[in-house]
Amino acid sequence: MQPLPAAPASAATPAACAHALLNTLPPIMRFVRRHMRSHRGRGLSVPQFRTLAFIQVTPAASLSTVAEQLAASHPTTSRVVSGLVAKGLVRRRACARDRRQIELHLSSRGAAVVAVARRATEARLADEMSAFLPDDRAQVLRAMRALGDRFAAKTR
Repeated sequence: MQPLPAAPASAATPAACAHALLNTLPPIMRFVRRHMRSHRGRGLSVPQFRTLAFIQVTPAASLSTVAEQLAASHPTTSRVVSGLVAKGLVRRRACARDRRQIELHLSSRGAAVVAVARRATEARLADEMSAFLPDDRAQVLRAMRALGDRFAAKTR
């Protein structure tokens, strides 16, 4: 594969970077979602798997935050979560700060389901990245670290 063409620094305006992100992230995320879902495990619906993945990255998530993530109603989300609890993949726990609130946590089985899908997807992404030259992979790593550093605090 040919090296990525270097953009002159003058072309790397904030607007050009924003444009590139908005055009590049959606197909990457579709690729990731497709591969994660294809390894979601038997007997799990896509909403159930999305719930597991969300709870993994949002420990102590509430039913409301899960509903917002799924773009689903509270009753629908409650049914999804109840199914995951019944399968032993999610645990409900009273919130220490407000006992009226319930926190959702992955069980060890739930964490294992997400880990299997994540490992398979990471391996598939590594296959895709093997087509790039080492210098280009290093450039991708630098960009991902910079983006992660910049946006991680903004999404908490």
